[in-house]
Amino acid sequence: MVEVQPQSLDRINTLPQDTIEKILTLLPIQDALRTSVLSKKWRHCWKGMPKLVFDDKYLNTSSSSKEINKYKFVNAIFHVLMLHNGPVLEFSISINIDTEIDDEIYQIILHLSKSKNIKKFISKFWSNDVMKLLFFKRYKLPSVFFSLHGLEHLHLTHCVIELPLTFNGFITLKSLKLCNVNITLKTLQQLLTNCPILEEFILIGSQNNSIALGNKCRFLELSKCLPSVQVLKISKSYIKFTEGSSMQKPPGLLVHLRILYLDVCFLKQYELSDALSVINSSPNLEKIKIELCWNHKLCGEETCKDLVDLQDYYLGMKLDRLEELEITSFHNYAPEMEFVKLIMAKSPMLKKARIELHSDASVDEENKMLRDLLRLTFPRVSPAVDIIVER
Repeated sequence: MVEVQPQSLDRINTLPQDTIEKILTLLPIQDALRTSVLSKKWRHCWKGMPKLVFDDKYLNTSSSSKEINKYKFVNAIFHVLMLHNGPVLEFSISINIDTEIDDEIYQIILHLSKSKNIKKFISKFWSNDVMKLLFFKRYKLPSVFFSLHGLEHLHLTHCVIELPLTFNGFITLKSLKLCNVNITLKTLQQLLTNCPILEEFILIGSQNNSIALGNKCRFLELSKCLPSVQVLKISKSYIKFTEGSSMQKPPGLLVHLRILYLDVCFLKQYELSDALSVINSSPNLEKIKIELCWNHKLCGEETCKDLVDLQDYYLGMKLDRLEELEITSFHNYAPEMEFVKLIMAKSPMLKKARIELHSDASVDEENKMLRDLLRLTFPRVSPAVDIIVER
């Protein structure tokens, strides 16, 4: 009879400390706390975890009382923070908007600001009710938050951002994502100007956020604040296009920009002009995604379906590195098709062009567009592009 060694019966206990910590960092903190049942060795490992993720979806919310659920969630967070004895490099919190924890968030951020080690901070508010999200009262980000000078990644939702007078910038910040935030134009420009190595900037929100900036940020002026940006996505509700202009150029070249997401209406010539100007000033683009206006009635202005003269852009545009083009809510209006022709004619390395048709586009329009694209009735530099048209 072969004798089984005791060590082979408990491999969990023999795992190296760094391996245990890596496993724990992949779990929400609620699950990490429960791993103590696996082994005595794991009982206190979570206290040194550098990554803390709190998600109230993982809580047992069998109680119908919002106050009780709030108490459970907040108590779990403070329990972990008080007993944690190592540096917190990443902190993430995801909260249902029904859980009002403005005061508690201040205390959490105050606690985190003492360590000065945090590099990644994520704060998300969620709800299955879209209308609740639209009209949710945003909490004010406490001024102590801006003392987290070592941040490299920051993702904030549904908050009010006001910079304190003592703000010296996030000099190490590489990624900034703002969703449905209230921020003034002056504050936004000051924030971006003081993030000198920012590589990714995302600013998105719903239509009712158009008041958030008061006087909206001029689209072409943003590049002055984003000299190092590589990924850029901006919602139309936060920006103002240059009306009545043609062939406008940003104040400087966006030489580092690789991925561009735009939310525009090509039936407005000045929006098309601004979009093309940004593309024209980004010679190293690898991917362009355009989200066209889904409902033109929401634009609030009369639009024009006439053909736009893009000859000036044919002369100067050069997209030698563009590999992917994606357009959604495509109606097959003349300006939209001219834009596609222009981009494809100036992109020798283009590998994929995906066009998602708007639901209102007729079968005849779809067939005509397919003939234009697949039968090559216009100049196309890249011979190997994969063209995908779908609904």
